[in-house]
Amino acid sequence: MCGDKMKSTMALQGLVALLVGFLFSFGLAVAGMTDPAKVLGFLTWDKNWDPTLLFVMMGAIPVHAFIYYLARKRTSPLLDSRWHVPQSKQINRALVLGSLLFGLGWGLAGYCPGPVITSVGAGSMQALVFVAAMLVGMSAQRFFKYESK
Repeated sequence: MCGDKMKSTMALQGLVALLVGFLFSFGLAVAGMTDPAKVLGFLTWDKNWDPTLLFVMMGAIPVHAFIYYLARKRTSPLLDSRWHVPQSKQINRALVLGSLLFGLGWGLAGYCPGPVITSVGAGSMQALVFVAAMLVGMSAQRFFKYESK
């Protein structure tokens, strides 16, 4: 019986994750954040500066803050027995380097992971190339992480 309950909980978690992913993807598409030109327009501070991303963030941050406030009042999430929160508060070389690479890729391509997956789903070849490069970077990180131990 325990195995069946765990399987049904995992299936429900997967379904909820899929639905939340679709909702997030829909929001990104409606806001125009799947268009790298919009993101690059925000990151380029000249006469053609595009504040769209700023408005998206100004709408998203209060919603997230409110939901986070409500969630943290719970002893555990709705579909799990405990919170999975990173424990490390250390800023190290790997974190800084990873952040720099993320920002560099975002600034050069106009994509970050959420919008690029949405764009791949919409059939963008440019997004597919970015995802391939992202996967290579993720694999390299794993390789260097294990090599340094």
